[in-house]
Amino acid sequence: MQQTPLDTAPPGRVWGLAWPMILSNISVPLLGAVDTAILGHLPSPEYLSGVAIGASVMSMLLWAFGFLRMGTTGLVARSGGDANGTGGEAWLLRALLLALVLGAALLLLASPLLGTIVQWMNAGEQSAPHAHAYLQIRLLSAPLALANFALLGFFIGRQDSRATLYLLLAANLLNIALDFAFIIGLGLGAKGAALATVCADICAFLLGLRLLARVDVDIWNHIVRQLRRVDFLPWHSPAPWMELLRINGDLFVRTCLLLLTLTFFTAQGAAQGDAVLAANAILLQLLMMTSYALDGFAHATEALVGEAVAKKSPRLFYSTVHSASIWALGSAIAITLVLVVGRELILPLFTDLDAVLQQARQVYWWLCALPLLAVWSYQLDGVFIGAGKNRQMRDTMFVATVLIFFPVWWLTRDWGNHGVWFSLFLWISARSAGLLIYFRVYTLGKSWM
Repeated sequence: MQQTPLDTAPPGRVWGLAWPMILSNISVPLLGAVDTAILGHLPSPEYLSGVAIGASVMSMLLWAFGFLRMGTTGLVARSGGDANGTGGEAWLLRALLLALVLGAALLLLASPLLGTIVQWMNAGEQSAPHAHAYLQIRLLSAPLALANFALLGFFIGRQDSRATLYLLLAANLLNIALDFAFIIGLGLGAKGAALATVCADICAFLLGLRLLARVDVDIWNHIVRQLRRVDFLPWHSPAPWMELLRINGDLFVRTCLLLLTLTFFTAQGAAQGDAVLAANAILLQLLMMTSYALDGFAHATEALVGEAVAKKSPRLFYSTVHSASIWALGSAIAITLVLVVGRELILPLFTDLDAVLQQARQVYWWLCALPLLAVWSYQLDGVFIGAGKNRQMRDTMFVATVLIFFPVWWLTRDWGNHGVWFSLFLWISARSAGLLIYFRVYTLGKSWM
């Protein structure tokens, strides 16, 4: 068991929690970047375009249930850190059972609709078969992929960032190795990219179960005791399950709006041709690498803010927000400088197709402008998740998506790809501004605890 931390969060403590999460988080978009780079160097852009569409759809389908990670983190962090950890483990078990049920339902319901989904994404005649094949295979591991969200949420909520590092890094390095084996070695193309991810999802789940014993050697005894309790099941003790659904319901709506925006963004690129779609896929991979890196500080914030709320400690709360924000802002500045200076070194790593490179260079500066805006939405997401104020995240995302992104896109359709990127720019700005307003209101009202 971990030692009870001091009732403060100096920069060193935040960094100690954040750096393993940053490394593990970067491995997630790095996997997508390797997929993009391998497929981008195949003879035709149809492979990259097909996987870009398929991966976007899978992100929408799986990350719609990302509340299983975020909600579990907040609930475990606020469970009070009791001596036996049974509160956190009970929330983990509920989340795992919910994940397996939802994943099985997703597999059964989405499979017959893949053709319609690919058509809705404006896939070209050549890229559509690759997208369809990718999705058919990726869906096979949906239940375990969702279960992995719950495991990650538990480890982050327990401030066990090393377990998060081991889990994500091992799974994604395996995925990258299998990418080379299946795509290049066996020539499986889009099917190889999907098969590699399915194998990694399975291995990640098994490793996550093994890592639970590292958190607490008695954890399996605690979980077995929970399962044996008559009042654990929802029809005997509905209150905790209703709390889980309430929190996760707000996060579900928020995540669906986020993924709707990103999926629509991809579809609009597809409507402008395979070269634009492939270029946007490359730039989105870079944006995801940025967001996942900065999310390391947000995850640390979630865990420490949850602890502060459980202990009713304003000192820990505000020192966490201050220290994590300094680290995140400094990192965002560094990332922006790398993007600006390294444009001609970064883009050719992903593709050597002249048409795709030309399209990517035209909108590259929109990407460079985003980290300094987006960092505030990432950090404040961590604050609100840790404090259990998920409704505010939902409302802010609704305004940014429905009242900002789609109207701006409609008004700038004649701008081509620049209009799509400008809409994304304002969408991220609105998310940051909305959460900052909520943060100030709750701070002035002293209503965080």
